[in-house]
Amino acid sequence: MTPIDAEALIVGGGLAGSMVALELAKAGRGAVLLERSKAAHHKVCGEFLSAETIHYLARHNVDLPALGAISLHSVRLVLRRGIVEDRLPFAAYSLTRSVLDEALLTHAAAAGVVVERNSAVEHLQPQGAAWCASVRDGRSFRSANIFLATGKHDLRGFSRPAGTHRGLIAFKMYYRLTPQQHAQLGAAVELILFPGGYAGLQPVEDGRVNLCLLVTGKCLKSVGSNWAGLVPYLFRHAPHLEERLRGAVSLLDAPLTASHIPYGHMQAASRDGLWHLGDQAAVIPSFCGDGMAIALHSGAVAAHHFLKGDRAETYQLQLRSQLGRRLALATRLSQAMVAWPEAAQIARLVPGLLSRIASMTRIPDTALLR
Repeated sequence: MTPIDAEALIVGGGLAGSMVALELAKAGRGAVLLERSKAAHHKVCGEFLSAETIHYLARHNVDLPALGAISLHSVRLVLRRGIVEDRLPFAAYSLTRSVLDEALLTHAAAAGVVVERNSAVEHLQPQGAAWCASVRDGRSFRSANIFLATGKHDLRGFSRPAGTHRGLIAFKMYYRLTPQQHAQLGAAVELILFPGGYAGLQPVEDGRVNLCLLVTGKCLKSVGSNWAGLVPYLFRHAPHLEERLRGAVSLLDAPLTASHIPYGHMQAASRDGLWHLGDQAAVIPSFCGDGMAIALHSGAVAAHHFLKGDRAETYQLQLRSQLGRRLALATRLSQAMVAWPEAAQIARLVPGLLSRIASMTRIPDTALLR
């Protein structure tokens, strides 16, 4: 079939892909977005919307309260020997990815972006001065500029390095807590440490809570390499979590899982015309809750450079200079929490430490596009 030409071709319709599409459409430029899914679906994600995330969504008039987003005010670090709580140093919300991603795709289509659903790209290869993307249904698309925004999924031939924090498996489950436990959780994000990993628990819309956790492969193997064995292990080593989930109802038939996530990865360079966005550009450890902000920021910054006529390499270098040190710090902290969870007791001795860490691992305010 004759390739379909596009000024800009976006592979992936998550946060990063939708943001670059919206920015290009706002500037009156043409864009085609290829999204592999047919409809809204859940993703392995903590679903924490930081101030930076809110900033970028506001650029395109995304009304978070109207979508059902829950306002969050504090963070609790749950240790074996106590709980440390701090106010969040910024406004924050939570909203499920199935709702947010669909809202952004709807905004993109309304802005004039050609959104192609059920269009999984199987091959991406250079073709003269352009790139050609082959879709599973037999179609192909050609563009001199490919925005690679496939999230945790690598395209064949474009695998990311293993990252600096390896061997972690992610799980995610939605629950409906008892009214008492839901009230006690309140408008807080709880970061719960246990030997071999950590978990995040927070309310989301419709009275649900999101439990998202990381565990080492060694730890998971020791409990039978399955969710049924992992849950009793969590309850044994994190009594606070057992209390929260006592009487809770699971809302998914099985947890969502993801492995081989290259935490700590930062894209060093790019081939001409290939723009790496979101998790394809930088993968920050989950405890920071900044992965969604990085996805949106990378999409906006990439569009900014594209519209200026810059090369992809220029964008990639700027993103690295903005995020590199913060990503490295977050990765070291995550490694420490997994290897020595008791070391987090220092947070009980230093008032405001959690807020300081939250600020030090986020996108610098000066880097945000206004």
